[in-house]
Amino acid sequence: MKKNLTELRRKIDRIDASIARLLNDRGTASSAIGEIKRIKKLPMYAPDRESQIYRKIFDGNKSLFSDESVKAIYREIMSACLSLERPLTVAFLGPELTFTHQASMKKFGVSVNYLSCDSIHDVFCEVEKGNADYGVVPVENSIEGAVNHTMDMFVESPVLICSEVYFRVRHALLSRSVSGKSIKSVYSKSEVFGQCRLWIEKNMPPVRLKDFPSTVKAAEAAARHKDAACIASELAAKQYDLNVLARSIEDSSRNVTRFLVIGKNSAAPSGKDKTSIVFSVKDSPGILHDMLSSFKKRRINLTKIESRPSKLQTWKYYFFVDMEGHCESLKVKRALKELEGKCTFIKILGSYPKG
Repeated sequence: MKKNLTELRRKIDRIDASIARLLNDRGTASSAIGEIKRIKKLPMYAPDRESQIYRKIFDGNKSLFSDESVKAIYREIMSACLSLERPLTVAFLGPELTFTHQASMKKFGVSVNYLSCDSIHDVFCEVEKGNADYGVVPVENSIEGAVNHTMDMFVESPVLICSEVYFRVRHALLSRSVSGKSIKSVYSKSEVFGQCRLWIEKNMPPVRLKDFPSTVKAAEAAARHKDAACIASELAAKQYDLNVLARSIEDSSRNVTRFLVIGKNSAAPSGKDKTSIVFSVKDSPGILHDMLSSFKKRRINLTKIESRPSKLQTWKYYFFVDMEGHCESLKVKRALKELEGKCTFIKILGSYPKG
């Protein structure tokens, strides 16, 4: 047995040496690609290429590792290689350890520079001003619905959607106390209270709920009060030395938040894409039906329709639509051209690979 163990470890050492050489080769190729991109003034991050790489890896994955495990490994490889092309800065709705921060790291890995922002507005501004190459903002939750502030920002901001991330959100009840019996107040974001409403009503009906701008700020406050708890991620428990009183307290096991990656360039076609638009129309009977007929007759699947009131005119609305297909594809291009003729306002927010 000892001999077999020694031989197997030597085999792993040889494999690790081969992996190290291959990683160096990949890094060298990435640096050369970065130089070409600089000469041609191309974006360093290519979401379409990233999506294609993942699909090839998954299609060829016959290993003992799950697709998710392989993706996590390659995410860090691509993150490191991207930093060799040019270090990127990614703005996110902070502070660190928020779900937006975790979603950002899921997308970009640990080898980029992260810029924490106090608000969704600030994330957009940092990208617009060039202080960040990309930004990550929440846009909708499977339980609570749309994040209205993000949608409103797209109407006026020149930034484009270039990718999307779906992040499984798990909430935990954290506190300095070792028991929930002494808890008088629970801190968190209003959206998080909405995602855990049934659990709170059943398990902590007498407590006072206090809204905070982020789950991390709520954890900071809970760490200062022994009779308080917060609802946040378990990462926050480690950061602020809090006890985990209950895990996975969200009301739905399918509690997923969709995040958008914003930048100054849309993504090239990847083969499996989405396009997002926003438009407004004159108020008249059947007008929205007429608008959507442009997509129906071309058999373009609409994956999301959301309306938001205009802040400039009373009873005027913007309609946000996500559809399958890239804006450069012929049928999407024709549908948008037809739609444009019926709109008072239309804007393509970006085409990007499906998350």
